[in-house]
Amino acid sequence: MNLAVIISEAVKNGQILESAAANLEKTYQEAPENSWERKAIEELADKGLHTEINDRFYKRLAFGTGGLRGRTIGKTVVPSELGTPDALGCPEHPCVGTNAMNDANVERAARGVCRYMRKCFPSIQPTIVISHDTRHFSRKFAELVARVAVNEGVNACLFPGDRSTPQLSFMVRHIGAQVGVMITASHNPQHDNGFKAYFEDGGQFVEPHASEAIKEVNAASLSQDFSPNNGASIRILGADEDTAYLDALESVVLDKELLKRESSRLKIVFTPIHGTGIRSIEPIMKRLGIDLILVPEQNAPDGRFPTVKSPNPENGEALSMGIALAKKHQADAVIATDPDCDRMGVALRNSAGEYELITGNQIGSILAHYRVTTLFDKGVLTPANAKNACLIKTFVTTELQAAIAKRFGLKIVNTLTGFKYIGEKMLEYEKKVMAQNPSAKPYRQQSPEEKRAAHLAGGCFYVFGGEESYGYSGGDYVRDKDANAATVMFAEAAAAAKSRGLTLLEYLDQIYASFGYYLESLGQIVMEGAEGSAKIARLLKSYTAEPPKALFGMPVAKVENFAEQNLSDVDGKPIPKELMFMFHLSNGARVAVRGSGTEPKVKFYLFANKNPDEGKSFTVTELAEIKAEVKKFIADLWPAIESDAMQRAC
Repeated sequence: MNLAVIISEAVKNGQILESAAANLEKTYQEAPENSWERKAIEELADKGLHTEINDRFYKRLAFGTGGLRGRTIGKTVVPSELGTPDALGCPEHPCVGTNAMNDANVERAARGVCRYMRKCFPSIQPTIVISHDTRHFSRKFAELVARVAVNEGVNACLFPGDRSTPQLSFMVRHIGAQVGVMITASHNPQHDNGFKAYFEDGGQFVEPHASEAIKEVNAASLSQDFSPNNGASIRILGADEDTAYLDALESVVLDKELLKRESSRLKIVFTPIHGTGIRSIEPIMKRLGIDLILVPEQNAPDGRFPTVKSPNPENGEALSMGIALAKKHQADAVIATDPDCDRMGVALRNSAGEYELITGNQIGSILAHYRVTTLFDKGVLTPANAKNACLIKTFVTTELQAAIAKRFGLKIVNTLTGFKYIGEKMLEYEKKVMAQNPSAKPYRQQSPEEKRAAHLAGGCFYVFGGEESYGYSGGDYVRDKDANAATVMFAEAAAAAKSRGLTLLEYLDQIYASFGYYLESLGQIVMEGAEGSAKIARLLKSYTAEPPKALFGMPVAKVENFAEQNLSDVDGKPIPKELMFMFHLSNGARVAVRGSGTEPKVKFYLFANKNPDEGKSFTVTELAEIKAEVKKFIADLWPAIESDAMQRAC
């Protein structure tokens, strides 16, 4: 076959984009002769898979502030990629393409990150910690990162098998590494994978490091040489490192006596949805005396995620097997975690014996309220020191948590979307308290009690942090969202409610009655491929050029454009520019709009609430009526927003 002629004709006929043709040609020329990559490209062209070629080659997979994420298995798998599949049906090779998550892009990312580390730490030989989830090609990519690291003169510490994202974040801090890499696509569909980079504080790269690392990644070239350089070596982490993480997890428990008393009465069904959650959650819960009811069909690691449509605990379908098992045992709750165990979803048993899915905002509000009130009950927080404690959340997370913080005198900190910004605030507060106590021992060597005392004396004690997308954290020993810790915290809150004769749904209603009923909803418009990417760009650009004057017949009273306005957080620190909009409606409702950083979609966050009069609470009857009123408003608002957005995208 004459590949150049086939591609040229397809470009002339408008079937293949010029950018896709150029990237395909470059990839083909750089691949070794008779390689599977060349054969796969020839098969794509010979079969006339023009849309597939465009999607795979129209751009180079960008290394952004969140790293890499993309397809590792194409919509169409050609024979040369399939090769000899493994026992789970995974193709022998990841899909070829400049816009795909494959060896070439992983190597490029790893080289760039390692080279940036050498620049940041010129006087030492840096160390990288590498972990991975249970997805197809995850172990292969993790081992590739380790080989690239030692070739770049960076020592590599590799977990012996799959481990969670929060454990990776913890381990970077625990062993004093300079960088961490997590191979995961989090809760994405099974055909995706990704590469997330972490700095020495255990948090994901933020500015200025993010932009500088991106430059190094973009400048990196591929090499067939992976020989160790400068004496660098690979170390496989062991059981001691797992134990250290479990010890840190145990520190999030506020009332161990409560758990000891109530553990025998607490029934929790847990599923890791074929992911890493089983690694830490089962042993830590056993340590705390809680016997989980496990979903046996979903315990084993499996990159196909064969029992669910999507391994996303935000979706009720992913919890369906857990709910079925919970009904048999009359369990109090069903808890599910995603493949890399940074997100946690929950279904709760109601008074009728049925199971209700609760949102990430509701989970976070339960945990925030329980932790704040318990710390006050124990005298750790007081009216005098509460100003030196905080809850941290994103702008698109419920304002109920802000109301809780205000009532108890805590500081509420809002950040941009992404837990990396919450981690950045933790680092800011860590540096502040250490500057106030220069003679103190290193922060990471201090006990949780020592850190807490220092912060409450004049810093900012981190009580809880979370984001609406099912991510939560209860301790600053991890600088990313932690579903392992969230499971422990949620079990404790469930035990506390049970000790008072309440279900957690009843506990949540008590919070609503006192603080007000807050309801949030997430609308999404998915636009895949090259054409979808152009529509997303057009849609988001339109909100700057012509922001809506009204939504659902409701005047827009205020517009916040996070990409253009100079905004600051509660500490006076400038908020980084990001393409996000917040539309404040005249009745107090809000709508936030942003493009997803990891998926081909635009997200719309809808917020509405109604509060009781000062010093009063809603009655049971009043709360039921208000719930119905606010739910109807939110339900009616979304179609109007969606219709407006689709017109803007066309």
